[in-house]
Amino acid sequence: MVDKSPILESMTAQERISLMGRLWDSLDAAVAAPMSPALAAELTRREADADADPEAGIPWQTLRDELRSRLT
Repeated sequence: MVDKSPILESMTAQERISLMGRLWDSLDAAVAAPMSPALAAELTRREADADADPEAGIPWQTLRDELRSRLT
């Protein structure tokens, strides 16, 4: 269990969220979330596929609605 800090306890939820964002942004991305060469190659391939055929995907709203319908 994590000990609760009096300083953190005195902060509002919005202040804590802001602090988390500032902490996250302060991390070096290469250290915090290193990317393997295989992942980099896969992301490059996917980006090229998306650029080659931008109409191949579906809009976020359509996907969201489809996923929500599966949950109900």
